[in-house]
Amino acid sequence: MAEPILMPKATAVWLVDNSSLTFEQIADFCGLHPLEVRGIADGEVARDIRGADPITNGQLNRAELDKAAADPSYRMVAQKSRHAELLKPQKKAPRYTPVSRRQDRPDAIAWFVRNHPEVTDAQISKLLGTTKSTIEAVRDRTHWNSANLKPVDPVTLGLVGQIELDAVVRKAAEKKAKDDLKKGIVSDGPSLRPAGEVEEVQPAPEEEDDRGAKVDLKNVFANTDVGSDDDED
Repeated sequence: MAEPILMPKATAVWLVDNSSLTFEQIADFCGLHPLEVRGIADGEVARDIRGADPITNGQLNRAELDKAAADPSYRMVAQKSRHAELLKPQKKAPRYTPVSRRQDRPDAIAWFVRNHPEVTDAQISKLLGTTKSTIEAVRDRTHWNSANLKPVDPVTLGLVGQIELDAVVRKAAEKKAKDDLKKGIVSDGPSLRPAGEVEEVQPAPEEEDDRGAKVDLKNVFANTDVGSDDDED
């Protein structure tokens, strides 16, 4: 097919219900596998999907459908839908930095290099609207104004918002943590020691009474009985 169609499964549902096309023809037009189309016909796939008429939404004309129905070897060609441009994802425009603030970007780059080395050059470039060559020059201290650069928070410079900056730093930190985990690098924080290194707990020494003898329950009760006999005398 020439153009990818919108809602391929919904279109396949409609073609299965409203045409005599083969599974291969429908699969080719909708960009699906023939077995998937067969599953739609059997009610095993896309059971809750409502069919979408490709003729009504401008992706197929009636003459093309009739031609395919008359010749099982013919493969239909999709037309460009009038809704395609509306549903096409819009690319985000490059960040615009006012001319008055452009000289502040090297200071912001220096701030990232010193305080957040985990943030990649691509992230810095996108956030500040600068180039990777400028970032490398600041990092290598080959920038033409390197002697006068001062690391300054880009939020303070008015180049980005605090929320946006926090999101980039958090994302970079999470990625670094995952990479370190894959490499087997662990933090310096407390961790459980292997069982072989655990010290054995020594039993507490038995208490002694004032006379230095070990306390024995039998001696205690014996002394109590002697005292009670003396009282009776």
